[in-house]
Amino acid sequence: MSAQTRSEEVPDTAAPMWKFFVLSAIGVFMFFVPITIGERSTIPLDHIVSWLREAIPGVLPWYALALILAGAIYPWVTGSWRRSTTDAVFAVARVIGLVVGVMLVLGVGPDWLFADDIGPFLLNALVIPVGLLVPIGAVFLALLVGYGLMEFIGVLARPLMRPVFRTPGRSAIDAVASFVGSYSLALLITNRVYLDGKYTRREAMVIATGFSTVSATFMIVVASALDLMQHWSLYFWSTLLITFAVTAITVWIPPLSRVPDETVPGVEHQPEHPVEGGRFATAWREARHTVAADPGLLRTVWSTFLDGLKMAMAILPSILSIGLLGLVLAEFTPVFDWLGYVFYPITWALQIPEPLLVAKAAALGVSEMFLPAALVAESAMSVKYVVAVVSVSQIIFFSAMVPSLVGTQIPVSIPRLLVIWFERVCLSLVLAIPVGLLLF
Repeated sequence: MSAQTRSEEVPDTAAPMWKFFVLSAIGVFMFFVPITIGERSTIPLDHIVSWLREAIPGVLPWYALALILAGAIYPWVTGSWRRSTTDAVFAVARVIGLVVGVMLVLGVGPDWLFADDIGPFLLNALVIPVGLLVPIGAVFLALLVGYGLMEFIGVLARPLMRPVFRTPGRSAIDAVASFVGSYSLALLITNRVYLDGKYTRREAMVIATGFSTVSATFMIVVASALDLMQHWSLYFWSTLLITFAVTAITVWIPPLSRVPDETVPGVEHQPEHPVEGGRFATAWREARHTVAADPGLLRTVWSTFLDGLKMAMAILPSILSIGLLGLVLAEFTPVFDWLGYVFYPITWALQIPEPLLVAKAAALGVSEMFLPAALVAESAMSVKYVVAVVSVSQIIFFSAMVPSLVGTQIPVSIPRLLVIWFERVCLSLVLAIPVGLLLF
């Protein structure tokens, strides 16, 4: 039964709007309000994950391995590997990820796998945090997106989101969730809303590849590694503006502009309703519709939690296969050195210091967004700034973001993702280099 049908069965005037205020506020607090505990300031959801990592460190590798095992088996049991060539390739990749996961947890395998920046990095910095963050985040996600807040904000943000990004106003929540939470949480939101029929396939792809960037927490790590923390406000706000400026351009050109505006098969599209009687009144009316359609808190939370668990199952084995491949290519082959020459004409023409190094760093980001920072750690400040911006604004990287996206139900084409990545890197360099040269 669609949300629209349920809302017609429940009079809007009977909607318990305390849910909008109380449950949405809890969701906002968990996702968007940084609090300081000890010496660490981050969102409450991240504090919960950090606490679990400290409380039960010995259990977590086995917990992650259980999710990896379930994720590797799932496509073959359900038959989903038959849907497309991409699904079949990633089903095989998950099995490879399971083999890698077993080796890492049991401590058996070749020495190169256990180098600090290869296997242990993937397991401890990506697999375990994401394996905790996505299912736990799904519980609070139900409060954030299920009780009218997305609809309310969506109506208010529509004048910006629709003409600039060609997405519904409700996608503003996704954009904010990425910067204060993480790409995995933002993709979880996007997938949930897409499955509800509130995003089309094109809109979901725009949001996934244009807004689902790394969080401010990850940006702090990059800034710290490149001595940019003394310019933190400048770096953060300019990166945000450049990232969204790049998105505003890419949505109007192929391949994103050619993705069909179709919804999930069998799901009725739920477009945003026209504004009637004032924007705020319309926003309140939309929120009331959503609260009236609520099937119950426990049912909503359970449904979203299962979505999060399935998504974690899909992401983790893919990180250990696709992510490992990217890191191995970056560490042991000249592939990214060669790829850097593709961007060299841009960096040379814009007269950035060490143009070939910047071009190679830009290419390296597609494997893992932290790697470019290591490449330019000893370079000029303008070079550090440009690489730090591009590593975030490129959005697409194969160690974690791509497996996370493939873990959703949004139809994904790897060649199309590579084209979008290439466009984003080129545009990011064109926008970031003048800023870096002017300010540093």
